[in-house]
This record gives sequence, structure tokens and C-alpha cells, in this order.
Amino acid sequence: MEKLSERIRKMADSQTLKMSQKSSELRAQGIDIINLSVGEPDFNTPDIVKDAARKAIDNNFSFYPPVPGFMDLRESICRKLKRENKLEYTPAQIIVSTGAKNALSNALLCLIDPGDEVIILAPYWVSYIDLVKLAGGTPVVVEARIENDFKATYEQIKRAITPRTRALIINSPSNPTGSVYSHEELKNMANVLAEHPEIFIISDEIYEHINFRGSHASLASFENLKERVLLINGVSKAFAMTGWRIGYMAAPAWFTKACIKLQGQTTSGATTIAQKASVAAIDAGYELSKPMRDIFLKRRDMVVARLKEINGVRVKIPDGAFYVFPDISSFFGKSANSVKINNADDLCCYLLEQAHVASVSGSAFGDPGCIRFSYATSEKNLEEAMKRIKKALDSLT
Repeated sequence: MEKLSERIRKMADSQTLKMSQKSSELRAQGIDIINLSVGEPDFNTPDIVKDAARKAIDNNFSFYPPVPGFMDLRESICRKLKRENKLEYTPAQIIVSTGAKNALSNALLCLIDPGDEVIILAPYWVSYIDLVKLAGGTPVVVEARIENDFKATYEQIKRAITPRTRALIINSPSNPTGSVYSHEELKNMANVLAEHPEIFIISDEIYEHINFRGSHASLASFENLKERVLLINGVSKAFAMTGWRIGYMAAPAWFTKACIKLQGQTTSGATTIAQKASVAAIDAGYELSKPMRDIFLKRRDMVVARLKEINGVRVKIPDGAFYVFPDISSFFGKSANSVKINNADDLCCYLLEQAHVASVSGSAFGDPGCIRFSYATSEKNLEEAMKRIKKALDSLT
């Protein structure tokens, strides 16, 4: 008899991974699919990082690591936070995990009890909702639309707070929108949250280095909040190290101690070789990631310009990450080749089947009027994808 737990039966599949899998299946059939669904840099890991990994192998770093991470990596993270963010942390306040998603999961499982509410700013990253539910919490979604640059206001957050609110999750730069909260916007948010000392802030800053508007701002920089901010980051996006699976959390020492306890019973320490390689990446810092960031900026400008040429598409210029999140709701109710578009899910399927371009429906991110395109692929692929998308959308009547 097949029987699964209620928690896994209630959990949704990752829509981004689902679309990527479907694209791979079509490609295996010989169909030329351009995959704009993947949230992964298309660059190779920098040589200095690979050299550090080879050295670690030669030096036999092949035994179990400490659960919170090697001391040299945690010290490197502390140096980075001081150098780039002007934030003071000690190694005892850092825990290294198997990717930023693992760090986020640790944070929620150590913080949330059944019935606790977690405010999630929409559009949101696909896993936030289900990770909150997995921890027994209740997601409370605060919506922001394209008219507001997809950014929630402090007034909206204030209205969403109840006596059961335990945490707020913020992601800046944002996946899926590319929106970036300014220092002033975060200051207004901080003033509201300062009035509620029972609320913790989970600040997902994984796209920090892919920022086109200037310096990165973090809620951890506000002294009246820092002791309640659980800062999540990692090496995957900034240094093209998605497969190395290294993320980290910076938080009060009492909280990282709890996460170490949890991690010690689940994943244990992150991979030794990847940890040693990450020291080289984090010590090199922004200068190592800047060439990739500059290429992403060039691609962004091209993709936004092409999307603006398509009648019915509304698009804002994203300030960070490597996604565009256009509003395509004007196509709902239209048809082509006996295919009717009722929603964003239908439009994504239409683009995949007719234009052979993979995207992700905005319904996965809490905005059913939009779709997400990743521009983490070559300019050649992007140019061709935009031509195909325009042709397919222009055919809808």
C-alpha cells in the first residue's frame, strides 16, 4: 500500500524545476527549445575557485566537516559582511549550509510553530510558501503589482501584522521580478517592524551582487532590527556556483546554535571541497562577480527593449537579478490555432509548444497576470527567443 505523509501530499511541486524538466524532455525529442525558465547563471565557475577546490582535494579535505562549516569559511563570510555590507558578525553567528535554500529551511524550522503567521511579499520565490507550510506556519501574502514596481509598501506590511505574526520574508534583489528595495524603502519598513519586537525578518539576499542600481541595502543594517534579522546568502548566483551548493546564514548566536542542532540531525555539514572553494570566491568578492553582472545588464537591456516592441506586453525595467517579469494579462481570452489562452499557465504552455521557448507562469510566484523569463543565457539565444515570442504573441487574436 502506497501511503505518503500529509505534509508531502500537501506540498506543491517546484514549478521552475517542473518547466525545466519538460523543456529537457522536448529537447531529448529533437525539438530546439530555448530554456528561459532556469534561474541559473550560464557562466562557468571562475578559475580561482576551481583552483581552490583542486587544492582542497590534494590536501585531503575529504572527511566530515564541522556542522556549522569550516572556521576559515565562516571567517571569510564575516570579512565579506564587514567589507561589503558594513555589518559586524562573529563566526559563532554564521552557519554554512547546503545551499541558501537549506539555510532558509533551517531558519523557518527553528523559528516557526504551528499557527504562527509569516508575511511573504508577493511576487515571491516559489519555495517560500511551501517551506512556511512545512514548518507548520501560515503564509500571509502581501501583494504588489507592476504598477508599484512589484514592491510592497510599509503601510501594507503594517496592515498585515497580527498578534500571530512571527516572521517576514523579504527578497531583494527579487526573484522573480528583479525589483530592488532602496535604503529609504527599507528604512520605512524597519520603522514599522521596530514596533513589533516579536517579529523576525528573514532577509534573502542571494542576488546581492547582481544589482544594477547601485549599492545593496539590507534590513540587517538597521541597528533597531539587526538582532532579529536572519540574513540568508550564498555563492550560487554571484559566482556561478549553483552546483557547489553552499549557502549561509548570519544571525544572533543563540539562533545559529539552534540551526546547528537542526542541521546536525539532518544534512550535517556542507561538502568539504565546496566549502574550501567558497573561501576563494567570497574573499575575491564583488570584483570576481562584476564581469558577470555587467553581461547580465547588457542582456537585460536587450530583452526589455524587445519585449516593449510586443503589443500587449507590459514590462518594467528590473534593477537586479537576471529575470524579467512582464504582465501578459492582455492576452487572456485570445486564441491561435484552436488554442485559447485563459491564464498565464496557458500562455507558458503555448509559448513552449508553439514558440519552443520555456518560461514560468507568474501563478508560481503569486502574480497570475505575469510570466517570468530568465536572461541567464547567451545573447544569441535571447535574440532568437524574443523573435519567437513576438511571433507567437502577435498570432493571438
